[in-house]
Amino acid sequence: MGTTVARPEGRVAPVAGNDAGPGTPILVGANPGVQLFDHAGACVAFASCWRVDWSTHGAGSAIVLWQPGTVEVYGSDRRLAEWLTEGFVKHFPELEGLPWSTPHYASTTVEVSISLASGLYARAGNIRVEASQVLDRRMFSTDMAVHDGTRCRLALVIGPCARGVVVVDGRPLAGQVRRSGTPSRPQSSAFVTEAEVWQTGARLP
Repeated sequence: MGTTVARPEGRVAPVAGNDAGPGTPILVGANPGVQLFDHAGACVAFASCWRVDWSTHGAGSAIVLWQPGTVEVYGSDRRLAEWLTEGFVKHFPELEGLPWSTPHYASTTVEVSISLASGLYARAGNIRVEASQVLDRRMFSTDMAVHDGTRCRLALVIGPCARGVVVVDGRPLAGQVRRSGTPSRPQSSAFVTEAEVWQTGARLP
C-alpha cells in the first residue's frame, strides 16, 4: 500500500511502500529549481536547472526558464535541451494549468553548480538562478507522467532552500519563494537535488 508524501514545491504524490522493481534508467544527474509566486499566489517564474551526468540523449547542462508568455531554454546541446524541455519540464506539476509557449532555444554554455551544503548557482547567457540556505536533506521518490504520458519512476536526494532568486539581465525577477511544511520537514519552491535517477519500466504503485 503506498503512502503519500508532499513534494517540496507543495505537490502531493504517491510513494511505493516497497521496492520499485527493475527499471531502465533514462537519466542520471540533478534537476534543482526555483519557482516564484506573486502576492496573490500565482506562479510568475519557474527555472528548471539540469546537470545531466548521463542520459539516453547524452550528457550536459541546461536551464529552462518559464514565464507567462515565454519559455526560454539555454544549452549547448540542442538535442538534449529539447528532450529535457519537451519530455520533462513541460509536464512538471509546477506548470500544471499554466500556458505553455513555444520554447526559444539559445545555444550557449551553461554552468550548473549544486551543493547539498550551500545550494545552487546556475548561469547561462543573460540569466542566473540561485538557491541558498539549505533547510534539510532527505530522500524522495515518486512516479510522474512525462514524455507525453509515459510514467517514470523518479528517485533523488532533495534539499529545500530558504531563499531563491532568478536574475535576468542583471535584475531579479519579481516574485517570492513559497515555503511551507514543518520545522522538522520543511518544504520550499526553491530546492536542490542530487543523486537523481529517472527510469521507465519500474513497478509503479
